[in-house]
Amino acid sequence: MNVKPMTNETDVTTLEAGDAVSFSGTIYTARDAAHKRMTEAAAENKPLPFDVRGAAIYYAGPTPTRTGEVIGSCGPTTSARMDDYTPTMLGLGLKVMIGKGKRSDDVIASMIKNKAVYLIAVGGAAALIKSRITACEDVAYPDLGCEAVRKLTVKDLPLLVAIDSHGNSIL
Repeated sequence: MNVKPMTNETDVTTLEAGDAVSFSGTIYTARDAAHKRMTEAAAENKPLPFDVRGAAIYYAGPTPTRTGEVIGSCGPTTSARMDDYTPTMLGLGLKVMIGKGKRSDDVIASMIKNKAVYLIAVGGAAALIKSRITACEDVAYPDLGCEAVRKLTVKDLPLLVAIDSHGNSIL
């Protein structure tokens, strides 16, 4: 299998469903509670906790960090829980979503319209994923606990293109 290098600057329209990628760069964690707050903020023309234009969001809720570690366990969560909020986020410029599982037809249509890509991480591979996270910084909504928004720096995170920017899918 040929693995393509990927960063936040990679043109996602060059990726095809089924491509294996090795992602390095910045990703933000956000689950449904954080997505709800961000879409509400956007609807009220309030600033979001980070610039979503060109960003990558990883649907994960890391467990507490042990002393001496960068982050706790950090496996993907089911992406469909974010589907109600995703078209808004894509409309704001989000380019990369990372999670597991299928996406709705509305999300896929919005991905095509906004030229975005959905990558999947292997569920149950939290130890592997954790080993690729080199930095973690709290960003917003600390009251949400594990669902708070965090900025992660990753190196060579192995992912698979599940749905490309043209709507082609392996799911």
